[in-house]
Amino acid sequence: MSNILNIGKSALNAAQIGISTTGHNIANASTPGYTRQVIVQSASQAQNFGYGFVGQGTDITAITRVYNDTLAKQLLSTTSTSSASTAYYNSINEINGLLSDSNAGLSPVMTKFFSAISAAAANPSDVATRQTVISSANSLLNRFSAVNSRLDDIRQSLNTQVSASVNTINSYATQISQLNLVIDKAMSTTGNPPNDLMDQRDLLLTKLSEQVKTTVVKQSNGNYDVFIGNGMPLVVGDDTYPLYAQSSYTSPNRLEIAYGDKSNPKIIDSATLAGGALGGILAFRNETLDTVQNQIGQLAITLATQFNEMQQNGYDLNGNAGVAMFNIPQPQTTSSTNNVDKSKLASATFVPGQSQQLTSSDYTLKYTGGQYNIIRNSDKTVTSSATLPVTVDGIEFNVNTSTPAEGDEYMIRPTQGAAGRITLAFDDVEKLALAERVDANGNVVAFKGPGDNTNGLRLAKLQDAASVRLLGSNANRSYAQAFALMVSAVGTKTNEMMVTSKADASALEGATSAMQSESGVNIDEEAANLLRYQQAYQAAGKMMQIASQLFDVLLQLGQ
Repeated sequence: MSNILNIGKSALNAAQIGISTTGHNIANASTPGYTRQVIVQSASQAQNFGYGFVGQGTDITAITRVYNDTLAKQLLSTTSTSSASTAYYNSINEINGLLSDSNAGLSPVMTKFFSAISAAAANPSDVATRQTVISSANSLLNRFSAVNSRLDDIRQSLNTQVSASVNTINSYATQISQLNLVIDKAMSTTGNPPNDLMDQRDLLLTKLSEQVKTTVVKQSNGNYDVFIGNGMPLVVGDDTYPLYAQSSYTSPNRLEIAYGDKSNPKIIDSATLAGGALGGILAFRNETLDTVQNQIGQLAITLATQFNEMQQNGYDLNGNAGVAMFNIPQPQTTSSTNNVDKSKLASATFVPGQSQQLTSSDYTLKYTGGQYNIIRNSDKTVTSSATLPVTVDGIEFNVNTSTPAEGDEYMIRPTQGAAGRITLAFDDVEKLALAERVDANGNVVAFKGPGDNTNGLRLAKLQDAASVRLLGSNANRSYAQAFALMVSAVGTKTNEMMVTSKADASALEGATSAMQSESGVNIDEEAANLLRYQQAYQAAGKMMQIASQLFDVLLQLGQ
């Protein structure tokens, strides 16, 4: 009788655990990251009675998660890819709207400016048309400044996003390491997996992959070693290796990612942190924002410089030699914070008459191996010299020391932000130099009366001159062409990222659906399980009732 009672008891216990597990699944059907749990049963060791082996009921050997490693890896990968392309698209779409706006863009004000020049050249002694030139010049500079200011806002916003993303990544890393510790302890103590804790850890991994590309290596003790980007350790067991948001060595207003020793982390190449929202915004900043802001600065400086040079070749309304109409800022230079002697500074100046050589690139000036290396950052072209100054791309580079130290490094930004720093040098309409002072052969000629428009016509022709140098092109372009090509490039990239982000979102939806179809909770299925376990529970109870009745019969026979 005791054998039958024990079998019934084991069946009753199995059904009860099955109902509890099913109820737990139903209760957590909407819990983010929850993985469906199932009980694992096995037959108890049968007993040999001579005539055969009699079963002894059932054992619950484990409660496990329905979890597919392959699907989980696909989910992490697609989550990271989708987050990166979405972050890139959202950012570049804002710039695309800014540049392509027919009302707020640069094309309309450039056209109006040169139209005003043409009108003034047609009637050079008319004060009203001259005033229109001054007014149009102000509008042009204001528009350049407004566009540059908006790009600065986007850049500052990216700094905020970088800082927030780094903090989020570090927070997830800490939580994962703590869960590693607790899960390891639970498994080593009980031998059973703490399913709900493992779900929490996997959910954190999914959230981490939204921020940066994430790779997981499972250890035999159940721990996760987590690597980010191109293989940088973030979590190893219960140890973490955090990231740091740190100012660039050569640009204090630019946040970069640092890694390594807490007391002295080193800035790493942002390309090593591909994937996720962080990788997306870093790629956008490097590939698009820097390029666009530099190109707009190049356009503004080239236009202002060439107009100044032509203006100075003419006579103003009073017969005086023309003076520069625009105040043009010189290239910005910063010293690396790693330089030994911070008093050593670099300088860079635009070389007169070489504005058509100006590019949209930043430059690195570095002293190594006994010589100065001027690196054009856009394509890594290097110009080396044992001494300075040296002229490269219409810019003269120099440093204020004759005793450079090995490894001294400087960043030179000729055009970035320059569009917001050009100002009007005068507002006196009489100073507009529309009369010829230097002829086509370069000879200075006498003032001819206020009605001469020779220089005014030359100023107007600047609109169509091939003045702007484009990197990667053998031919210069006009101001309008250069701007149009920039807008086209941004528009093309925006469209590319829109298509990519939609495709990546679709892939993520598919991966999520595949994961849910296997690991998610199906309410209908769980309802069926409830009925099945209920019937098993009732049957086990009936079996124990019968065993009890049989035992009573035996007792009565004994009396």
